[in-house]
Order: sequence, then structure tokens, then C-alpha cells
Amino acid sequence: MLSETESQERVLRLQAMLLSKDIQAALFILPIDIYYFAGTRQNAILWIPAAGQPMLLVRKSLSRAREESPIADIRSFPSSKEFASVFSDDQVCIGMTFDAVPMQQHLYYTRALPGRSFVDISMMVRELRSVKSTLELEQLRNSAGKLASVFAEVPHFLKAGISELDLSAEMEYRLRKAGHEGYIRMRAYNQELFYGIAVSSGGLSGGFFDGPVTGKGLSSASPHGASYDVILLNQPVLMDYPAVFNGYIADMTRMFVVGTLDQELQRAFDVAIDIQEMVRQAMKPGAICEDLFLSAASMAEHAGLGSYFMGMPGEQAKFVGHGVGLELDELPVLAKGFSMLLQVNQVIAVEPKFVIPGKGVIGIENTFVVTAEGGLRLSDLPDDIVFLEP
Repeated sequence: MLSETESQERVLRLQAMLLSKDIQAALFILPIDIYYFAGTRQNAILWIPAAGQPMLLVRKSLSRAREESPIADIRSFPSSKEFASVFSDDQVCIGMTFDAVPMQQHLYYTRALPGRSFVDISMMVRELRSVKSTLELEQLRNSAGKLASVFAEVPHFLKAGISELDLSAEMEYRLRKAGHEGYIRMRAYNQELFYGIAVSSGGLSGGFFDGPVTGKGLSSASPHGASYDVILLNQPVLMDYPAVFNGYIADMTRMFVVGTLDQELQRAFDVAIDIQEMVRQAMKPGAICEDLFLSAASMAEHAGLGSYFMGMPGEQAKFVGHGVGLELDELPVLAKGFSMLLQVNQVIAVEPKFVIPGKGVIGIENTFVVTAEGGLRLSDLPDDIVFLEP
């Protein structure tokens, strides 16, 4: 549960940013942003003035919001007639996260708060949330440790002849038993994810998901993740799973093979390991995100694998790492065109992967914390491909 001290520290950081931009208040309606500052995911909006105390207005459940949140001023959501009177008249420039606010909601609050102007504070909030507190790092370390413990069980239930769907069901069952909350929250519009990916031949299918490996999925309505395809001998099996505990997401990928592995795939895996280590060493404050991606892409190209790096040829993802926290797609992103400088205590899932048509998918992923010495890994699960007897 979010402490009063932690909540106040987060609010104060935001208020300093608002004041620097001459914005008098911020209005949050996205539940995960509200949770970050207020510690409750009830149906509510959160008002944070540039100076003064936040106010949480709750539609449902008011009683639970008061149990969970350290915010001092928690009220029932007012009627339409009373709404504008709740806020000070001198708070006229209001920040909203336009990246997560539907037009309908924007229009509603424009009408409900006449005389105010609304400005976008999406990047401000995302940058603020990208730097994790000690409490958040503890939560992320806990998530990574529990995820690693479930990955360690995979050799007990993976075998040739079962479907990708059967494999994913076994993995998801164990994650859920471990306390995985199931909500893989993503901020990007039109992106969605169910638990994770367990794929073999199905991993060679293209798809909408903004990642290197999509999977065939179970239908054209759910074209992502495990399929009905059967796992064969000597075929790489890629398992890419985020796990959510106490709201915080750790992300990890491991490779498995029943039998032996094609030598080109083995070489690609070795290159992925080298890329991960290069990125890990470079994950220091002041490093430029784009530079890390370009270095990774250059290593893949130098190895003769550039056209397979981070996805199907022609459908490649233009990143090699993404921030994680309360959402799977947080800042920073180690991506082409992304010039943000890394900061201490940002948390990034680094995932160099290759998709080689006709052969399979291969790669690695771990979650790291940016430190002065480079990336600090949050779990100690070995990276090695796990080979199983037929």
C-alpha cells in the first residue's frame, strides 16, 4: 500500500514540474496515473494543484478509496451543477495526459470547467514516473523474482507434441497461482496483451503487436500469442512473459528446445546475448537511448543478422528495450529517434531478438535498473537456452 510519505514525494515532484511550466493544476482520469499518486485504483479523478493538497473525487468505491489512499482530501464525485465550484477560480491552466484521455472525456471536462484551458502533460508525467523510488524498485525486484521462479518450472511441463496453447496455459496457471494479477497494462493506443507469449512455429507469424515477436494467436480477433500449432522436436520455443505483482511489471524471455538447435539459430542467440551485455554495460545515466539501439542494430548487422533483428523482415520493431513499471510500455525506450538521456533508477526490459524465416524465433530478455555502473539485473535466472531430452 502506498505510504503517505511516498505519495507526497510523488506529488511534490509533479508540482515542481507544473510550476516550471506555469500550469496551475493537473487533472488525472487514467486509473493507473491516479494509482501512482493516490495509491488506489477506484473509479475516480485526481486533482493536483501546483501548490496545495491533492483532491480525489470518487464515483465508486468511496469507502475503499478512503481505506487504500493516503490522500487526505477524498470526496464523493460531485454533481454536474456543483462540479466547477469544487475548484479554485484562479486555477485556469490545467494539465491533462492527452495520450490517455479520450476526446469524449476531454470535451466533458471542458464543459464542466468553463473558462479553463487544458494543456498536454503526458511526457511530463511519463518522465516523472520513469524514475523509480526505492519502494518501486523493491516491488519490481519482487515481481522479477517470482517470474523467474515460474520460468524455472518450464522444463517440468514442456515437451514435444503439446500445442503452444497447452504450454501457455501451464505457464499462466503457475503464474496465477504465484499471485500474478493478470493486468498487463499498456499506455499505447490500440495495443493489448494477454499474459504473454509462448510460441514456436507460430512465432514466425507477423502481427499488430509492437514488439519483435507477435505469435499467431487463436483467431483473427486475437492474433497474438500462442496458437494451436504443435511444438516439434528440434524447434526453438520462445517464452516471453511479463508478470504483475502489486501492480508492478517485470518482463523476461527464455528459450527452450526439445532436442537440438539449428546452428544459425544458436549463433543468433549468441549475438542476442552479446547485444544484451553491450546494452547492460551502457545503461548509465547520461547515455542516449537512440545510441544504444543503433549500437545494438549495428552489432546485428555486423553479424549478418540485421534483416532478422527485432522482427520479421520488413516488419521489424525499432527498439531494443522499453521501460517497465506500472505499465509495460513506460519510458524510456531504447529506440530509433528517441534522444532521451537515461537517468538513475529508470527500469528497462532489454530484449534483443531475431526472427529467421523458415527456422524460428530466438532471443533473450531481462529487466534492468539504470545505475552508475550500468544495468543492474533484477533476477538471477540463467540466460542459457534450456535443452530438454526428447
